[in-house]
Amino acid sequence: MRRQAAVCLIAAALAAQTRRVSDAEVDRVHRSALLIDAHNDITSETVAGLDIGRLSAKTHTDVPRLEQGGVGAQFFAVYVSARYVKDHQSAHRALEMIDTVRHDIVGRYPRVFELAATADDVERIHREGKIAALMGIEGGHAIEDSLRLLRDYFTLGVRYMTLTHVNTNSWADSSGDIDQPDVQHHGGLTDFGKEVVREMNRLGMIVDVSHVADKTFWDALAVSSAPLMASHSSCRAITPARRNMTDEMIVAMAKKGGVIHINFNCSYLSAASLGGETAFEKMHGADNEAALKRAYATGEIPRATVADVVAHIDHVVKIAGVDAVGLGSDFDGVPCTPAGLDDVSKFPNLTRALLEKGYSADDLRKIYGGNTLRLMRAVERARRPPVQ
Repeated sequence: MRRQAAVCLIAAALAAQTRRVSDAEVDRVHRSALLIDAHNDITSETVAGLDIGRLSAKTHTDVPRLEQGGVGAQFFAVYVSARYVKDHQSAHRALEMIDTVRHDIVGRYPRVFELAATADDVERIHREGKIAALMGIEGGHAIEDSLRLLRDYFTLGVRYMTLTHVNTNSWADSSGDIDQPDVQHHGGLTDFGKEVVREMNRLGMIVDVSHVADKTFWDALAVSSAPLMASHSSCRAITPARRNMTDEMIVAMAKKGGVIHINFNCSYLSAASLGGETAFEKMHGADNEAALKRAYATGEIPRATVADVVAHIDHVVKIAGVDAVGLGSDFDGVPCTPAGLDDVSKFPNLTRALLEKGYSADDLRKIYGGNTLRLMRAVERARRPPVQ
């Protein structure tokens, strides 16, 4: 009853008219939060030689803008494209991506970043004035069907794994190709897939359900003894992208302590953007990324806005409570970011919009990092020693 009453109070506040917020208040509240972004793909650039320490006009992320945006902790994506599956190079690529975080980011800029392994590490590193660097594997095919590799990745510092990317792997169905008749589907998780989830629980690695098919989500929720996270997903009730989560999924995940981290990709935030992107891809080909980016830049496809991000946060708060939502920008992994949230330096614009909407400083501190830290600690507590 208390939780329901709290949700009703927040919903009432959100329904109120927006209020004026001073620059000083925005700055004060923003600095008071430990902002954790659950997903950033700049690693795909650093692994190819980009210097994250230099201001870049071609990316969403670099050190000057991370500091300007007040980012306190960043989960860097250990992204393994599906193309590496064919020649059994997924593990090789995963190791390269882990190395770019450890060597090209943390190792190259030790005064800026420190690798974090636990929630306590994140808070300590933030207190010391650095950015906590964390890693999440994007694409379960990276383990090449080996629990030994999964354990190795954890030892190297990986703290979550997205069970699939856009490809169905040999043990879990993806939302990305579920309609393709030439792909072998499993009806969710296979028996080995369930074993993967259990081993992640045992290790203390977060099970990430962004990108997975709906049945895979429900299987993971049933099997996992620890809370799940969606590292970069949004709400299907607002934008009917298959990558987004249904209300039923969000509420069920929240009841077990899970958190959905809102994705900033325009086509996941705005139905107009989703429709424009779908039409454009049918006309130009889904792989024409440069043309797609031009279509957003010229207005051929409408961009989402900061207000759209707030709408998705509002929706989660109204159906599942303020403890159920976080941020997972997907910067440098998407063709379009919202106007006003163009890159990592613009997070204060979201702070302003949320304060204007009626969120309190305590609410923001939960959304920006508190909920993620709580989830991390729950996963850490569920860790178990290996069977002797």
